[in-house]
Amino acid sequence: MKNDAASELTFFVLLAKHANFSAAARALDITPPAATKRLAQLEQRLGVRLLNRTTRRVSLTSEGEIYLVHATRILAEIREMDDLVTSSRAAPRGLLRVNATLGFGRTTIAPLISAFAQRYPEVEIQLQLTDSPVDLVQEGFDLGIRFGELPDTRLSARRIMSNRRFLCASPAYLQQHGEPQTLADLAQHRCIIHRQNDNAYGVWRFTRNRKSEVVKVHGALSSNDGDIVLGWALDGHGILIRSEWDLAKHLETGRLKLVLPAFTLAPADLFVYYPSRQHLAARVRAFIDFLVAGIASHAGSHAGSHTGSRATSRAARRTKRSG
Repeated sequence: MKNDAASELTFFVLLAKHANFSAAARALDITPPAATKRLAQLEQRLGVRLLNRTTRRVSLTSEGEIYLVHATRILAEIREMDDLVTSSRAAPRGLLRVNATLGFGRTTIAPLISAFAQRYPEVEIQLQLTDSPVDLVQEGFDLGIRFGELPDTRLSARRIMSNRRFLCASPAYLQQHGEPQTLADLAQHRCIIHRQNDNAYGVWRFTRNRKSEVVKVHGALSSNDGDIVLGWALDGHGILIRSEWDLAKHLETGRLKLVLPAFTLAPADLFVYYPSRQHLAARVRAFIDFLVAGIASHAGSHAGSHTGSRATSRAARRTKRSG
């Protein structure tokens, strides 16, 4: 395919994604009139209208939707072709697009990317942080980094770290309100709710002795930000579900205590996932290996699979003895 044809497809995909001439023009570093002229030339060449225009936005025609589907696929194939050709190079290079969650992306992934960029200066890295899962293929990402179940079973994945979840609360809260002895007791407590994606609000699911139990909880505080809800638990506002990655240091210092540790919650294991390909580009392989090693090292000093497990296990034994 000629380079100008690939450029034309890239232009149209960006325009369809932004649904706005000005935004697409900024992404391409051209003027809005130039973007308008470029679309007109494309439509004239094809002999069909691809976009419906208003003063502020554009929308796809039926022909435009067909063109977008094929343009996206062709660009992905071109990118994969380039990756296959260059994957044997010793030094990773080229563009690497990474998606991760907001809090974890800021505190852990961004510093790892900084170190990776120093080691591999020929790799250009774009990091996007979103709490909602994205379509890696449609959005053009090389990989995503997420806790919990994978959003799309069609993707390839590598587990970076196991990460159990527990109920927890501050000693001050438990002293004032008492410690629940059964799951049914949770209905009488103030629970802090972490609102994530499409999860049912205030519905907590547990397993014990291979039996599942669902509890509807209530509380005055909720947020979609994990750091915020953890802070509220530390301030004594109620009972919270949190993973051992976040809890370990607070369990060690005694600022938080496990609640009902005999009941199991679905884990929030950390995965790196990527579009299923027979061959990964050198930069993607290098980054995944770097990520796994970096998380393992970071976990040892923060709250990962070793330190975190020891902390939560000790806390669970203390809670069991005191009960």
